[in-house]
Amino acid sequence: MALVDPHGGGALRPLLLNGEALTAQRQRAATLPQLTVSSREKGDIVMLGIGGFTPLDGFMSHADWQSVCDDMQTAGGLFWPIPITLSADQPFADAIDTGQEITLIDPDDGQPLATMRVAEKYMIDKVHECMSVFRTADAEHPGVGMVLGQAAVNLAGPIKVLSTGGFAEQYGALFMTPAQTRAHFTSLGWNTIAAFQTRNPMHRSHEYLAKIAIEVCDGLLVHSLLGALKPGDIPAGVRTRAIATLADKYFVGKTLIQAGYPLDMRYAGPREALLHALFRQNYGCSHQIVGRDHAGVGSYYGPFDAHHIFDRIPKGALQTQPLKIDWTFWCYKCGGMASARTCPHDAADRLLVSGTKLRKWLSEGAPVPAEFSRPEVLEILREYYAGLDAEENVEVKLSGHSAR
Repeated sequence: MALVDPHGGGALRPLLLNGEALTAQRQRAATLPQLTVSSREKGDIVMLGIGGFTPLDGFMSHADWQSVCDDMQTAGGLFWPIPITLSADQPFADAIDTGQEITLIDPDDGQPLATMRVAEKYMIDKVHECMSVFRTADAEHPGVGMVLGQAAVNLAGPIKVLSTGGFAEQYGALFMTPAQTRAHFTSLGWNTIAAFQTRNPMHRSHEYLAKIAIEVCDGLLVHSLLGALKPGDIPAGVRTRAIATLADKYFVGKTLIQAGYPLDMRYAGPREALLHALFRQNYGCSHQIVGRDHAGVGSYYGPFDAHHIFDRIPKGALQTQPLKIDWTFWCYKCGGMASARTCPHDAADRLLVSGTKLRKWLSEGAPVPAEFSRPEVLEILREYYAGLDAEENVEVKLSGHSAR
């Protein structure tokens, strides 16, 4: 039995240059008009570079944008749930011609990230994209805010990627490409792999989901988001350390590996769950855990909308299949972790804690029930929040000194 195929049925298609081709294109990039991209666009470029968005060769055309918004497929019929687009302000777009090459600049360090041959310039109905992808045009939704705030003109065309945008240097072995995860799975003898999407440390409910997946698959990929989050979310380095400690203390060896991927969260709920499954297929995962409110934010989506959307896509659109798991919690009467499908007891017997509530407890130094999170994980998180408090105290003192 082999790993699932990359999306589109062919081979991985990484767009990151190397060797002499990279050297030559970097020299060429220095001579081209420069466009600084957004954080979200940077993540998309790096994913294109490492093959995570196989088989795309760059940013989508107007026809692709329209078809993805309306039908979750490109104009050529490739299943794709969220537009992958690049925007520029009107003066920049007016100053370049179709067919011209430009350099895309990393917003973090000002270095060339990729070059692009501009095949098309077009305007979009941003509200239409928001209603299609996010099911709302409320600017308070962080994903909607990204789309409404992007520049006026979209640029389409193939790209050549020059860098991993600092992710490889910052995260080291945690930053794994699809080719690397596939090679690692094969070295472990794994054929069926479940991906666990996380932008938070793993508490007891997450541990329960992970162990269910390990019961039915050869192994688990805990796949952490490395890109931008919303304010208050816990940074990747802290998450990684907490998850590594949990794996060491509470999982059988060689059943779980960690890796990170470079995207920003879009908070697109059901459609983002599909995008996650799509690129996890490129990483070699046969399954993806889909729990409560996958990739959601606020109350914009129902708790299991991300389950239902997998039932509405065409058969064969994805090889990576969802592992749909109900609401999970600690039940005091059951004496352990359970889900709404397995526990017959009342809500009063269940410990249900959101990530938001956990962050509030930790930031306030309040006690956290042992049934919600392992003590070794809480120790790491408390250390992180203590550091934040210390930084805030220093800032207050400095600002008070400067005021005098």
